[in-house]
Amino acid sequence: MFYAVIPSEARDLLVALAEKYQMTTVSPNNPSKPLYGILLLAHGGPNSLDDIEPFLQNIRGGRPFSPHLLDELRERYRLIGGRSPLLELSQRQAQALEQALRLDGKEFRVYLGMRNWHPFIRDTVAEMARDGVGQAMALCLAPQNSRLSVGLYFQRVREAQKDVSAEFPVTFVESWHREPLLIEAFAEKVREALAAFPGDPGGPPVLIFTAHSLPEKILSEGDPYDREVRATAAAVAEQCGLTERRFAYQSQGATAEPWLGPTVESVLEELSQSGCQRVLLAPIGFVSDHVEVLYDIDIAFRRFAEERGMLLRRTESLNDSPTFIRALASAVEKHSGAASEVGSASLSTGGALGPH
Repeated sequence: MFYAVIPSEARDLLVALAEKYQMTTVSPNNPSKPLYGILLLAHGGPNSLDDIEPFLQNIRGGRPFSPHLLDELRERYRLIGGRSPLLELSQRQAQALEQALRLDGKEFRVYLGMRNWHPFIRDTVAEMARDGVGQAMALCLAPQNSRLSVGLYFQRVREAQKDVSAEFPVTFVESWHREPLLIEAFAEKVREALAAFPGDPGGPPVLIFTAHSLPEKILSEGDPYDREVRATAAAVAEQCGLTERRFAYQSQGATAEPWLGPTVESVLEELSQSGCQRVLLAPIGFVSDHVEVLYDIDIAFRRFAEERGMLLRRTESLNDSPTFIRALASAVEKHSGAASEVGSASLSTGGALGPH
């Protein structure tokens, strides 16, 4: 049998040409190895005030909405700068993750797909197919799993694969809410915020962990979300050596059905009645700045607290902090190892690690 030896200069030129014309079918450093793609998934956010209406249409799935809801959402985005920073932050996370994996000697290419705005998951899956991805892993930038949130992202990936005839197998990281480096990344932000909190002889502020609320019906359906967000909060508190903390849900939907509580407002009201004047919010259900952080916490909750004579601050978002990027890399490496153990023969579209 004859084996051709390709000089490194020629190999690099072939890889560059393949990337230019979107025909990459192999790992750049190992031409015999199929390209492994990492698909990061995020909610998406409007890039301008003109994007608000079509963005809301995507969120609502075509269901009608009132002019009042549109005006309210547009005002919220106006108050945080007229756009969402989520795309830029998610792109920075993807770029930093790819660099971190390369430093560890891993040959992954990282992609980004959004559920409700550009770049849509479908378009990114099509790009991955054009690039010749041979196997992929999907990881949602929401550490705690729920069929109503993370599950919908994975459903969009499966639908996109069918729509664009992308035949590469995908494994899904259902949850990484107890990833040790994720806990440390949140703990770093809590410690920094506590150290920077304005001094007061009354002692440290009351710490309230928060996460995005979901319909209360998930509790009777066995959904893991409530358990997982509380487990993340408990692990972060333990990492910081804190025995006293509270937990609340924020950003409840504008529907008549019951949503998970207690609400942040109800906890603030209770603390105010007990004489508390200093509060630190730690949104451990989010990893990036976006409207639920920049408006709901920084504007609405802060105003609510000030009206009751309370000083409210929050921890910085993880965004592209080095520890958070290491957490992402750790989650990828652990789950890629698990997928390898399962074996490619058992990995169908939808993935052996995907939700049922």
